[in-house]
Amino acid sequence: MTPAPGLKALSTLMLLAVCCLAAPAWAADGVEVKIGAAHFPPYTVRPEQGADTGLLPQLVDALNRAQQRYHFVLVPTSIQRRFGDFQQGRTDMAIFENPQWGWEQIPHQSVDMGLEDAEVFVARKANGRDPHYFDDLNGKRLALFNGYHYAFAGFNSDPAYLRKAYRATLTYSHDSNLLMVQAGRADIALVTRSYLSDFLARNPASQAQLMPSRRIDQVYHHYALLRPGSPIGEQSFAELLRGLRDNGELARIFEPYRITVSAPRALEE
Repeated sequence: MTPAPGLKALSTLMLLAVCCLAAPAWAADGVEVKIGAAHFPPYTVRPEQGADTGLLPQLVDALNRAQQRYHFVLVPTSIQRRFGDFQQGRTDMAIFENPQWGWEQIPHQSVDMGLEDAEVFVARKANGRDPHYFDDLNGKRLALFNGYHYAFAGFNSDPAYLRKAYRATLTYSHDSNLLMVQAGRADIALVTRSYLSDFLARNPASQAQLMPSRRIDQVYHHYALLRPGSPIGEQSFAELLRGLRDNGELARIFEPYRITVSAPRALEE
């Protein structure tokens, strides 16, 4: 028996309503992948305070929009705590990392992200001061970020060692370190090229007062580190990054911060 027109229309509307309600739930049903978010500006900015600024939230948003199999979420951690959170399964991935930054004894899989940044020295501009000022760090007062691994110090992040060997002041703020240099309370600060670019954009008057070095302390060739048993494997994540590279999303997110986007080394061979 053919249903009455009114009943047929009602059934159609109910089916559409069910589909509309079900779609968001289905989209959020992807396998959850937990990414550790430690304060590392401009990549991650104060995640423990619920901030959604920085480059990592933009990358996570792009990853989630690109596919529906996985649902990437940020889990706040810290520079010091990120190793334990990773080993204990509270996070599945650590992003913008380098296997040399304390990960040597921690089982993981590495995915080359094809992103490069660099750590530079920054001093206050002064008469007669030229690029050779950065050649010798002896006797200079350094402003460093507590917990970071610096190449000039052999990647030794021990605060007592840095204070004794380099007269270091250790803080949890790159802004504070740069302002200390600008005010003459420290001689040299170390920041990433991306952070300095962001800082000068926010503080244009500092452009005439600060002098970055040609000398690079280290090149940040960024990796994603995956925990053994992570919900996503290294090949799958590498393919997702390849898609974002090919459609221009990585360039849109990172190039404004002078972060180089290129093919991962593994894909170039």
